[in-house]
Amino acid sequence: MDLVIRPAEPGEYDTLGEITAQAYLQDGLLDFGESDPYLSELRDVAKRAAAAEVLVAVADEAVLGGVAFVPSGGAMADIAGPGEAEIRMLAVARAARGRGAGEALVRACLDRARATEGCARLVLSTQRTMHAAHRLYERLGFVRTPQRDWNPLPDLDDITLLTYALAL
Repeated sequence: MDLVIRPAEPGEYDTLGEITAQAYLQDGLLDFGESDPYLSELRDVAKRAAAAEVLVAVADEAVLGGVAFVPSGGAMADIAGPGEAEIRMLAVARAARGRGAGEALVRACLDRARATEGCARLVLSTQRTMHAAHRLYERLGFVRTPQRDWNPLPDLDDITLLTYALAL
């Protein structure tokens, strides 16, 4: 399999949006399932592409997954501050997992962060149950930053997101 990481094309936005939505749904990552308001954000790749660089992993002309790279604490950043870039909404289709697409997407974000002037750190948020993702991040050198953990829905106590950072 020849895996290519490249910027998403507008004609792929719907496909990537559905891959991302289904990854979160199938992995039980949305507290409110099909009625979760975050589902529309996951599907809205055009909105992400307007505020960040959206990358896709493609093999045999099929989109396997994608990620949003937010340089320099851009408008789509959740936790990135000055001198930091952020990874958002990393997702790989369930049928394509285990083929290296997720790691390739993270490595592409690392390359972009290193090429971003003034960027000293790449950061991300992840859910507590994303154990495979945690192993990937740690294998690539990311370290937990528990002091930055946060809750995107403060009214709900059980949605604390874990954070990781990698110094460049």
